[in-house]
Amino acid sequence: MEEGIVQSIGIIGVGEIGRAIVEGLRSRGGASPDVFLSPRGARTAAELSERFRGVHRCADNQTVLDRSEVVIIAVRRQDRHKALAGLMVDGDKTVVNLMAGIATDDLRRTLATKAPIVRAIPLPAVRERRSVTVTCPSHPVVDSLFQQLGGVLPVADEDSFNVFSALTGTLTAHYAYLATLTSWAAGHGITPDAADRYVRGLFQNVGRSLGDELRPLHQLAADHETPKGNNERIRNTWFDPANARALKEALDGLLSDLK
Repeated sequence: MEEGIVQSIGIIGVGEIGRAIVEGLRSRGGASPDVFLSPRGARTAAELSERFRGVHRCADNQTVLDRSEVVIIAVRRQDRHKALAGLMVDGDKTVVNLMAGIATDDLRRTLATKAPIVRAIPLPAVRERRSVTVTCPSHPVVDSLFQQLGGVLPVADEDSFNVFSALTGTLTAHYAYLATLTSWAAGHGITPDAADRYVRGLFQNVGRSLGDELRPLHQLAADHETPKGNNERIRNTWFDPANARALKEALDGLLSDLK
């Protein structure tokens, strides 16, 4: 395999992230790697193989491995022993581990392989090529793959990687926060559809401001506040030191489990 270039990718465990990777690779047309999908997530694998040329559903996980230069393991961690039992992984393969909380040494014992193993945290936005993917350790082929899907952020060690993995665990709390805002508005007589539309638009604009990487996050917050204004009032009364401390404690607990 030429450095940085991959001709074939296998995915074992075709769930939401596996689907997003395939869609991201195919989103711009043109040349892209052949993709071989495992029977795990059979309905999704069948749908993707029908939609995209060069995407193939395989009969078993060993076939996925045999036909791929890079194999992405995206099964649930509690299912890994059943899904990976008995697989033969040649040393010339590159394994990408997407399972949260499963260290490289743990997966290497399960697979009994000397092949390179890289951990990664792709998010669903890779389907639009808009997600920065953390990898550990840096690997030219894997980093090149995720660079195509929105960007790559290699880290040197698994302790750092686990910190980023813990940050990923805050995503649905953000959605729940937005849902709470719409529920509050509905409780004050706003129709749910109108509240939902307004909150989505409000925070889509916030998302666009995050593209300004010249301003750190604390500066963006300050730039959106007027002294003694509405935003400052909510931040000081709701997101107070106790609230911030509770969030950090929750992240610490998650990080401890990931280790």
